[in-house]
Amino acid sequence: MLSVLPAPLVGVLAATLLALNTLLWCLLLYIPALCKLIVPHQGFRVRCTRMIIWVSESWVACNTAWMKLTQNTHWDVEGADKLQRQGWYLVLANHQSWVDIMAMQRVFNRRAPFLKFFLKQQLIWVPVIGLAWWGLDFPFMKRYSREYLLKHPDKRGEDLKATRKACEKFRHAPVSVMNFVEGTRFTPVKHARQNSPYQRLLPPKAGGVGFVLDAMGDSIDTLVDITIAYPQGAPSFWDFLCGRVTTIKMHIDTVAIPDHLKGRDYSSDATHRRNVKDWLAAHWRAKDARLERMLG
Repeated sequence: MLSVLPAPLVGVLAATLLALNTLLWCLLLYIPALCKLIVPHQGFRVRCTRMIIWVSESWVACNTAWMKLTQNTHWDVEGADKLQRQGWYLVLANHQSWVDIMAMQRVFNRRAPFLKFFLKQQLIWVPVIGLAWWGLDFPFMKRYSREYLLKHPDKRGEDLKATRKACEKFRHAPVSVMNFVEGTRFTPVKHARQNSPYQRLLPPKAGGVGFVLDAMGDSIDTLVDITIAYPQGAPSFWDFLCGRVTTIKMHIDTVAIPDHLKGRDYSSDATHRRNVKDWLAAHWRAKDARLERMLG
């Protein structure tokens, strides 16, 4: 523990360890990723993906090691014992800080399938980690705005097709498909601007959830509902690196996904759309009350 050092120095050390750890494991990850890119055989690619996941889990384990070295954070986690390595999960969480991702990776690592996020298509070009995301089968999505679709109606449904194509890769091994359904990090300004009906959450967007349930309804049968709370207030990533986050609370609940929400066309079935939105809103009301208790 390096708590005797000034916080900025701890932050520099933690950032350096994170960068070196990422570079090391990414270099190792490139070997199976490039093999996967070159060899089109499906079975070989599946084995490469498993090797890539092992490398990624090792990266997370080393991240946990430098966190323990540089920080004195108290982790109050409830429900992690419900997770299983062989599950197919839809994971939803509230979103307040970039720390959320590091926290979930630490708690999920080697307890559940590796977390996979939907990413914007242009992020594949991010140096070092863009290829790593591709090797991990992170879905890269090209979203079209409402205005664009009005001008190009032929593009309607392309996002659902892309989701289905991305999710096909998830059928070969257990997966945790992660979605921040608020669409952005919570701030009081965004809360007021969106006229949110919740006390501590932004309104959830059901489209991504609906598309995943359409594409993988026959595989994913469990919702993992994560509530993350920071009693001191949502920290910046720099605050986290500096060891200024004294407590992180996380509540994990596993819930069966109702059969009537799976395998139906979210884009064209209005009744199904309403059912998904109502189901998600009910979970969000419960999450809002839980978050209030966790912070109270």
